[in-house]
Amino acid sequence: MNESEPSGVPELETAHLRLRAYRADDVEPMFALYSDPRVMRYWSFPPWVEIAQARIYINRCLAGMDSGEIFPWAIADRDSDRLIGALTLFSLHADQLRAEIGYSLSPDFQGRGLATEALQSGLAYAFDELGLVRVEADIDPRNEPSCRLLERIGFEREGLLRKRWRVNDEVCDSAFYGLLVEDFIRAEENPSAFNQPARAHDH
Repeated sequence: MNESEPSGVPELETAHLRLRAYRADDVEPMFALYSDPRVMRYWSFPPWVEIAQARIYINRCLAGMDSGEIFPWAIADRDSDRLIGALTLFSLHADQLRAEIGYSLSPDFQGRGLATEALQSGLAYAFDELGLVRVEADIDPRNEPSCRLLERIGFEREGLLRKRWRVNDEVCDSAFYGLLVEDFIRAEENPSAFNQPARAHDH
């Protein structure tokens, strides 16, 4: 990892999205995202019930971003710049050149290939700019669309962690996925791999 990498997250643009740092006006759309039971069905914590939770979350992300501990992006619609999802690189281990990734997308924007677009951009930054060699993801194995999404990008399912999460009195397993830099399938290398959009919501 490049130790001289400045704090904060860079703004990344794709055909339809802008991945940018969180702002104060993201509180309401962030609360709408994480209070939606459809988004939170396979998440590691229950849906939010108070808008203050969104403020706390954003402030925590900004603090982590400034310290370089995490790379939290707001997934924003490129035209309106309104937050429609989130993408985060976290659990960064500079000495081991690896991190974890998590993502979510508003149901109103699912099924259009936007989750793939966001992941492609964030992963390219992780590998090409941060110099990571491995990225991991923790998925509820019942969340089949999200599992398929990762597999199309090159992630390999490496194991099943039984009874790992307890959310709203429900015990959940975790499917553990890993992606090596040499296995990363970039959109320009194999466009046909991304013909089937998937819903995205992950721990």
